Amino acid sequence: MTIADRWLLPDGMDEVLPPQATRMETLRRALLDLYYRWGYDLVMPPPVEFLDSLLTGTGTDLDLQTFKLTDQLTGRLMGASADVTPQVARMDAHSLKRQGPARLCYCSHVLRAKADQHQGGRSPVQVGVELFGHAGLEADLEILRLALSSLTTAGASEIHLALGHIGIYRALVQLANLQEDARRALFEAIERKSPSEVRTLVAMHVADAGLAEMFSALVNLHGGEETIEAARGALVDAPAEVVEALDQLQSLCQGVKRDYPDVTLYIDLADLRGYQYHTGMMFAAYVPGYGQALAKGGRYDDTGRAFGRARPATGFSMDLKLLATLVEQAPQADGIWAPTMATSETEAQQLNAAIAHLRNAGERVVQALPDQQTGPAEHRCNRQLVRLGDDWQVSPLT
Repeated sequence: MTIADRWLLPDGMDEVLPPQATRMETLRRALLDLYYRWGYDLVMPPPVEFLDSLLTGTGTDLDLQTFKLTDQLTGRLMGASADVTPQVARMDAHSLKRQGPARLCYCSHVLRAKADQHQGGRSPVQVGVELFGHAGLEADLEILRLALSSLTTAGASEIHLALGHIGIYRALVQLANLQEDARRALFEAIERKSPSEVRTLVAMHVADAGLAEMFSALVNLHGGEETIEAARGALVDAPAEVVEALDQLQSLCQGVKRDYPDVTLYIDLADLRGYQYHTGMMFAAYVPGYGQALAKGGRYDDTGRAFGRARPATGFSMDLKLLATLVEQAPQADGIWAPTMATSETEAQQLNAAIAHLRNAGERVVQALPDQQTGPAEHRCNRQLVRLGDDWQVSPLT
């Protein structure tokens, strides 16, 4: 192994350097302050848990993303958190046990065994909110509004919001009563938005002609807000759950347009992302210049059932590392450059007192070290501390 090899990071792991680290921390504080103002309480899940608790009710996808290790104290398998949301659901159901709605937020490092196909990283900083205990549309709209507010706080000026509802597909599949192989094949064809494959599969496995036509129509039901009305016509004979889901989507669109008129809405009823996880509305928010969603979420009722307390739930999450790249400029120079030392003990005491006073007032003060090669510019200083008469005062850099 060469010396250079010793400092190589594993694929998908990255370090955050200045000034990006400063941007991330500034944004983290701004987002958590935003969530606090909306009534969300901060929680801090542990970085590792026993595997049987960490993966309870989450399905195989998260299992494949989870690093496993052995607890030296008990011999039991543990897992590093790859997704904070199931942990927060456990905290709501098992630890907090609050009655009525519970609003929780978090910002935690997670570790993933496989790189995300879009973002590439295996060590994102996951930030998000979860709202438990309310099954109504009002909770879903609050989550949507807060997700959009998060993106604007991060600096997004143009947002495209894609909305879907997994309940529509679920209702049709339940009515079709398909065998497992046929259900899996149809799911994959709709997810790929392949009309020819869908028509072939429904012709083979769906006896009811009307239901077969609805499946075939579903794959093409994506576009602007007018898609909802098109769906009402194409799915006119669908179960009542489908009509209710379309009504919910329409109400959510109206709420978003009222509060965020500049957001571009996109409806996709063939979006089956998170089928094993989501139970209702789903959304993804995009910003031009990024090939993946910056915020993703939706409703995932009854996740807490595995922990002994089924609760309605809705929420969203984002990667703070990715989100912080919305604003590329470096933090502004706002520091004060202080000299290394004074010429006398009295002056030194006065200098130290002046520096302490400025720092206590919230100022950034960088004191030069003996023989330091770098200057104020490298340390983001635009002012200096100079001695004027018997006092130390702040003045612009000359």
